[in-house]
Amino acid sequence: MTTRPFTVAWFSFFPVEWMPDAPEWVRLLPRLHPAPWQRALQEEFSKRDELNLHVVVLRKQFPRDAIIVRGNTTFHLLKTPRGLRASSLFWLDTMLIKRVLAEIKPDVVHAWGTERGAALVASRLRYPALVTVQGLMNVMTGTFPPTWHERLTAWFEHTSLQRASVVTGESNFSTSWIRQRFPKLDVRHVDVVPEMIFHQTPRQPQLSPRRFIYVADLHFRKGGDVALKALRELQKEMPWELVVVAHAKDEALIAEMKRQTDDEFWRRIHFKQNLTSAELAVEFSHAAAMLCPTRADTGPTAVKAAVAAGVPVIGSDVGGVPDYIVPGRNGFLFPSGDVAKCVEAIRALAQHPMMSRGLVDEVTLTEKRAALSPVKMADGFLKCYRDVAERAAQVRKQS
Repeated sequence: MTTRPFTVAWFSFFPVEWMPDAPEWVRLLPRLHPAPWQRALQEEFSKRDELNLHVVVLRKQFPRDAIIVRGNTTFHLLKTPRGLRASSLFWLDTMLIKRVLAEIKPDVVHAWGTERGAALVASRLRYPALVTVQGLMNVMTGTFPPTWHERLTAWFEHTSLQRASVVTGESNFSTSWIRQRFPKLDVRHVDVVPEMIFHQTPRQPQLSPRRFIYVADLHFRKGGDVALKALRELQKEMPWELVVVAHAKDEALIAEMKRQTDDEFWRRIHFKQNLTSAELAVEFSHAAAMLCPTRADTGPTAVKAAVAAGVPVIGSDVGGVPDYIVPGRNGFLFPSGDVAKCVEAIRALAQHPMMSRGLVDEVTLTEKRAALSPVKMADGFLKCYRDVAERAAQVRKQS
């Protein structure tokens, strides 16, 4: 008798348009967040013969429903009507996903994030569920003035976590935050990490002018103003250039900075967007250092990719950022929002005997690469899946 593979269903977001072997009509879709950790995990799971993975993706941009099969992974692409997902409190998602799961009959479902309703949908279904927290909207709304949409998303998050049973967080910050506010939850620390290509990136740092890289939307929340103001202070002190890899830019911030700087300042800055992982790896290869001045973050994937690539990182000491930076060994930390301290950190890096050459401590690099391994991530999630399934089986026996 053939044993049925352990079956897991993910929902409700996956960056299918970033898949290099996806059908052409999928690759031509508008590119949303690349979610490299999901792609890295799916790639690792594709090597696990004992696993069947189903990925349910809801998107208004899909022209039609479709199914794509790649090895042990089946992608279910579901077209949704415009404007009905959040406005229905994700009951539309619940109905569509429930219909697919009835055919799949998964052993476990994995809800990716609270921000798009996935965790809320999982709480309405009768399947053993794991919830992964990708960001904490209640941290954001407590740090910045929230929009009405962010207030609603924070409510989804709070309600979802109240109903969940097993949750994973990517950093010490996020797991501690959840445990303190939801003490009855089983909270696991499973870091979500980028693809293996960043572990294999050769170091060819450009030192003259010193090349910095900033990978995030260029706005206040991500500290874009801090990065620009710090480099303005250093404009006459050291030759530098900045590569900004951003999906969005705050035009008001840029306009304000242009009033405070000259044309030479902006000639040193190069904007790029929608880079593939391979293209971003090339940028990291040539970067002398990364700037991550974020004001709130649970665990920036770009920082993890830079650390795995051996790029020194100058980062703010908030959220999950300190998990990845060992001051004096693979970067420096500074107080969030403090331009003067950011300048000091850049100067310290430029004077450091090793990091001034765009290199990091080899022992620290080895340790961080082990912690940021896609294999470790896959093992961690697979253990969570089996624990969740076993717990559900025990409950069924007792009832």
